[in-house]
Amino acid sequence: MKIIDKENKISIQELKLMSENMFGDLVKAVLDIKKEIMVVDAELHADQEKILLENGSKQEYLWGINLYPDEMDDEFIEFDSMINLRPSWGNRSRGVDDENIQHKIIEIVNKLIV
Repeated sequence: MKIIDKENKISIQELKLMSENMFGDLVKAVLDIKKEIMVVDAELHADQEKILLENGSKQEYLWGINLYPDEMDDEFIEFDSMINLRPSWGNRSRGVDDENIQHKIIEIVNKLIV
């Protein structure tokens, strides 16, 4: 697993290598939308979530996504993870139901990938 932040950005090429080594076409990631950091390169979003929680992140700011480094635009980010299922907080799906949070995730991903 690798923590990505504004000092330690990641390239599309590195994401492509990660995807080839793990799932073939995608890289799982969990973002902390408050701290604007993400963890990539793990088999489970739950493992990435655990790393962020151990490093001081709060559950309410963590969201799981999949990155498809060979895709562009709307196909690059998939909002899909079991960790997103939070009915008590208003998120009733594996996706990210709040469009404002989706936009924040896209903004952070664009900042952290070079």
